[in-house]
Amino acid sequence: MTVKEMKERKKELGYTYAQIAELSGVPLGTVQKIFSGVTASPRYDTLAELEKVLGTSKPSYVSEPQAFYGIKQQGEYTLEDYYQIPEEKRVELIDGVLYDMASPTSFHQLIAGLIYTKLLTHVLEKKGQCLPIISPIDVQLDCDDRTMVQPDVVIVCDRDKIIDRCIYGAPDFVIEVLSKSSSKRDSVIKLNKYMAAGVREYWLIDPDRQKVLVYRFQKEEFPVIYSFDSQIPVGIWEDGFTIDFREVYEHVRFLYERESKG
Repeated sequence: MTVKEMKERKKELGYTYAQIAELSGVPLGTVQKIFSGVTASPRYDTLAELEKVLGTSKPSYVSEPQAFYGIKQQGEYTLEDYYQIPEEKRVELIDGVLYDMASPTSFHQLIAGLIYTKLLTHVLEKKGQCLPIISPIDVQLDCDDRTMVQPDVVIVCDRDKIIDRCIYGAPDFVIEVLSKSSSKRDSVIKLNKYMAAGVREYWLIDPDRQKVLVYRFQKEEFPVIYSFDSQIPVGIWEDGFTIDFREVYEHVRFLYERESKG
């Protein structure tokens, strides 16, 4: 993949230099120099890392027999099709496109579960109105029949949005824990969907790079990038509550240590 092709792909995906740096592990300054043309001959290994993020591989889509939801083109599926998919097959429907959801990793479940527990404990102690909910939970984000997502953790402050079959409308707060299979979808497609739908705050947790990208959409500048040694405030609440990512790291440290040993 040439630098020119990467530039075109960057524009197509809507990535910022900071996002590319975070997802690829390439220093931000190096990314800026490559895309601005200052570095005329980037190193092969640097280009390889960038290509992993900006490659042209297509997302994995659901492929089920016709009996489940008929034969349609991607972009034409609706909630009628979504509800015909077997329960054991997890998918998301975004603007009429069906995306397969891979089984979550241990990192994913441990991190999401700990943060959800801390959020719920805080709400119960404060007798708050907002309700944290952990996946799997359907979110009919746009209140139409073309999108149904399953965020990892949400907070909903308007309880009227919580109906029996789903959350109907945008949550106030969303967390997605990145995995290799969902990275581009969570970082670009769902990021833009959440922002447009009225989500107030969105956290993208990257266990591989031990970073958290926090999007507070009502602020002028985002994302704010935190490391796993940070205390991150939950911005939708004004009581100063934070998630201490040092505790999150300690919770999954045994997995990092096992990986480091090969």
